[in-house]
Amino acid sequence: MTSPGVPEPAEAIDPDVDLHVPGQRAETAGRGKWWVLSAISVGGVAGALARYAASLLWPAAEGAFPWATFWVNVVGCALIGVLMVLVSEHGRSAHPLVRPFLGVGVLGGFTTFSTYARDFTELLEREEAGTAMAYAGGTPACALGAVWLAASVTRWAVSRPAVAR
Repeated sequence: MTSPGVPEPAEAIDPDVDLHVPGQRAETAGRGKWWVLSAISVGGVAGALARYAASLLWPAAEGAFPWATFWVNVVGCALIGVLMVLVSEHGRSAHPLVRPFLGVGVLGGFTTFSTYARDFTELLEREEAGTAMAYAGGTPACALGAVWLAASVTRWAVSRPAVAR
């Protein structure tokens, strides 16, 4: 229900949940929300641990460019692009907790805006303004490009006819 004079949105904000359909309200009400929150929490722990492992495997030397954080964000966004195509466009039969677990939890915990912001600040503090600006603009540009490219490739791959063997 909207205020007088405010039109109803054409479609739900979350295309997987239409709160006008009583059967779909379970995701946000009652016991159902605890399953969703649990899936997000467990996934978030797994994603954060994977990000931490990446920072240990590819540590940035003192004063070096933060490549691990850059690639974690780009790869994580590419995986979000793949996931959203598979679940939202081709996975109507996917379990309802797949997207909260993988998308919000694992990939949300894996990607890191806070570390990106800290890295940007550190570059500025080292008076590497040019590198900081390239990092500030390059990370979101590459991350968004990765989402688009991964989603496009995934759409192409799932729309191909099966090859006869």
